[in-house]
Amino acid sequence: MTSASGSRRGGVGWSTQATARDVAALANVSAQTVSRVANGAENVSPETRARVLEAMAKVGYTPNGAARALRSGRSDMIGIVVHHLTRTGEANIVQAVATTAHDRGYAVTLMDASTGAASDLNEALARIGPGVAGVVVLGLETSDVDRLKAPGRLPVVVADSRSLAHPAVGFDQRGGAQQAVGHLLGLGHACVHMLAGPQSSLQSRLREHAWREFLTAAGRPVPPVLRGDWSPASGYAAGQVLAADREVTAIFVANDEMAAGLMRAFHEAGRRIPDEVSVVGFDDVLAEYLWPPLTTVRQDFSAVGDGLVRLLLQRIGSPVADPDPVSTVVPAHLVIRASSGPPPGHR
Repeated sequence: MTSASGSRRGGVGWSTQATARDVAALANVSAQTVSRVANGAENVSPETRARVLEAMAKVGYTPNGAARALRSGRSDMIGIVVHHLTRTGEANIVQAVATTAHDRGYAVTLMDASTGAASDLNEALARIGPGVAGVVVLGLETSDVDRLKAPGRLPVVVADSRSLAHPAVGFDQRGGAQQAVGHLLGLGHACVHMLAGPQSSLQSRLREHAWREFLTAAGRPVPPVLRGDWSPASGYAAGQVLAADREVTAIFVANDEMAAGLMRAFHEAGRRIPDEVSVVGFDDVLAEYLWPPLTTVRQDFSAVGDGLVRLLLQRIGSPVADPDPVSTVVPAHLVIRASSGPPPGHR
């Protein structure tokens, strides 16, 4: 038994030589529609796109990216430049970028930069530039953002909450930290301590600055900041220090993983959460499964990744760069769980 184009072998399955016509016949669409889906075009309904993608998977059809690039002058590959893939935030954004890119007919390729400095990111951009349609830059940890240079006219978007010389999509770090501190003060705590991330991290500095700014504006004391390296182990070490201070009743932790280690230290010290001390984290990646479940600021990594790809595809489709780059900030949302409550004596 054969298909309309003769790609069927003995009724067993589709061969590796399946063509766009095979996909079109199975999905009951035109070959032009298959081409539009393969090229990530916008003018295809979601239902039709899903049907075509399902047919592609069923027949084992893979668009010839090299031939397509020669015909159209464009690649079907999106580059991602990272420098801290082990971080929860970057790993989740990479996953979201890859998912949205795949839905739009693009594959992704990763390039590592040794640091978040503009010079190292520029070197990574130069290496990844040939052969990709555009690049998403993650982990820009530097203030000299104007030094970020894309080779030629390569479209570039940046995962960042600041207004930059390049289009950007980022999470509201400042607003998230303010919600966390405001929540703890609103419960009646006189002071909020902070376990921050590393000084080298832009995200950590933004959260720490917002914490300090909010306490100052509220007329509250600003205690010395403790600093970790995002790991549970560093949270545990800081937790041992804080648990020994009976004056500590509220702690804002710059990520959930450090909060997990800190909470263990308090448990071992016999300090009850939230009866004696309240803890609020940041990220919402494992907070629901800690004990007690952790109040935390939810980062919508999917929204950031999806926004980055959509913005990049707009740049890819436009022959002229926007003189006023778009900067999109994904809003913060505090998820209140059982780890936060009024201080002792206010219950």
